[in-house]
Amino acid sequence: MIHPTAIIDSNAKLAEGVQVGAYCVIGADVEIDQGCILEPHVVISGPTKIGKNNHFYPFCSVGAAPQDKKYRDEPTGLVIGNGNTFRENVTLNRGTVQDRGETTIGDDNWVMAGVHIAHDCVVGNHTIFANATALAGHVIVEDYAILGGYTLVHQFCSIGAHSFCGMGSVVNQDVPNFVVVSGNLARPRGVNLEGLKRRGFTSEQLALVKKAYRSLYRKGLRLEQALAEIKSFQDDKSTLNGIIHFLQNADRGIVR
Repeated sequence: MIHPTAIIDSNAKLAEGVQVGAYCVIGADVEIDQGCILEPHVVISGPTKIGKNNHFYPFCSVGAAPQDKKYRDEPTGLVIGNGNTFRENVTLNRGTVQDRGETTIGDDNWVMAGVHIAHDCVVGNHTIFANATALAGHVIVEDYAILGGYTLVHQFCSIGAHSFCGMGSVVNQDVPNFVVVSGNLARPRGVNLEGLKRRGFTSEQLALVKKAYRSLYRKGLRLEQALAEIKSFQDDKSTLNGIIHFLQNADRGIVR
């Protein structure tokens, strides 16, 4: 299961059955749980903790020091959940002491070739990052968000759950839940209806999401006015709770 050309530090911890391909390098303070596959030429630096059933394709750089000139070799970390796929040339950096001290990636994410996830980012579950997408430091990406190829996200921005960034989007403000954005700079284009349908949203829920979008983007309301109106829309599935919470915490302002 471990190729003889792989170099594994004596302080690394690999669960039984982890597959390590040719010329991989695994450093100290790396923990890899069951079912993980490292294709040839993967490099993992610590401190990094990796959950179960993750697949790393060739030339991934995982857990390297953050690209931050303030970094002074502090023992920050990277934590990866379960069931993720990281395609060729993905780079995942550790955190910094100026923020959380940790970069976190959840479960069942699909990260395509050439993606960069920088220091202190928080990625949820079931997201898709298409080729060459890049997150600057301190970015939050919530569950089921999709970032099209060559999307660029400014530091400290948040990407809401079930949102969609079109190919080549340049995001410099927060993207609310359910919203489709595209362009340079990214602007709202509508509701991610197709994605919501695939995830089982009912027609009643879809109507409520469209109603919230109209309040946010079509009525000329200030953000606090739109938020108050959205709060008045209620259903028994708490469909809009996520976007309400998101708007209440949109520190950089939202794309508009």
